[in-house]
Amino acid sequence: MESKNSDELLEQGPVENAWSMKIPKFTPEDNPHGLLEESKFATLFPKYREQYLKECWPLVQKVLKEHNLISEMDLIEGSLTVKTTRKTWDPYIIIKARDLMKLLSRSVPFEQAVRVLEDEIGCDIIKINSIVRKKETFLKRRQRLIGPNGVTLKSIELLTECYVLVQGNTVSAVGPYKGLVQVRRIVEDTMKNIHPMYNIKSLMIKRELMKDPKLKNENWDRFLPKFKSKNVPRKQPKKIKTKPYTPFPPPQIESKIDQELATGEYFLKDEQKRAKRRHEKEEKQAEAKRSKHEQRQKDFIPPEEKPVETSNPDTAVNIKQLKTKMKKISKHLNGC
Repeated sequence: MESKNSDELLEQGPVENAWSMKIPKFTPEDNPHGLLEESKFATLFPKYREQYLKECWPLVQKVLKEHNLISEMDLIEGSLTVKTTRKTWDPYIIIKARDLMKLLSRSVPFEQAVRVLEDEIGCDIIKINSIVRKKETFLKRRQRLIGPNGVTLKSIELLTECYVLVQGNTVSAVGPYKGLVQVRRIVEDTMKNIHPMYNIKSLMIKRELMKDPKLKNENWDRFLPKFKSKNVPRKQPKKIKTKPYTPFPPPQIESKIDQELATGEYFLKDEQKRAKRRHEKEEKQAEAKRSKHEQRQKDFIPPEEKPVETSNPDTAVNIKQLKTKMKKISKHLNGC
């Protein structure tokens, strides 16, 4: 028998696509003696899940009873407990049941959470609060993962064949193991400021390329979209100018009384103080009036005229020479 199995493995050789391998079904005949010791897991749940868990708890107990497991709900402590019995024959079903309790406590509906008990289905709870520091940035990127009216999340579910729920600081996913790997990559990239549409497009392209037998075994990097990080200019924090350190304290600010003592106003009577203030006020008003009047008069001041350039005596016309010249020209014309 053993030689037959070894021959089959040798014939198969290395597997190119591990995801295509089918997991053999585990039956009670494979483990007739059962488990040696009891295993137990407990999970806490929030107060707002209590009502829903009360309603669906009979269904949870019924499903776990089929696998010979016992489940308990403690409303005082707010915990869900699951443990094995003597009849339990599957050693891994307790891990699956623990995942079921975790998903129920994280707002995943019973219809989706119960799928974890299947062999080909798993779950992944991704913590996203530790990836981003600022709360505002975290909320924006989490909303980007959901998309407008949940469109982005729905497209992720269709491509990965997984149920995805974004709740608080975690993302819960239920589905096939290959899809869970893709969901984790999309979620982590989104929280690292890579838009989920890049990963969604690449998954769609891969799905189409798989259908083409010519391109099935070729490198697909040239077809996939590449993310280019852009340095967006951000507001730089204002530089605070620090004064040079001195061990001495700053000089004490003079009080109003000290200022009055320095000017001598402190010793004046109230009437004199009022008269002084009135006089100062009048002076200020007069100064303002004067400056305003000067400003108005500027428009009426004529501009400075440039001095007229007088002709040089060297270049002045000699009238006598001009007369004699004209006579010669007239004589010459008459003679002709």
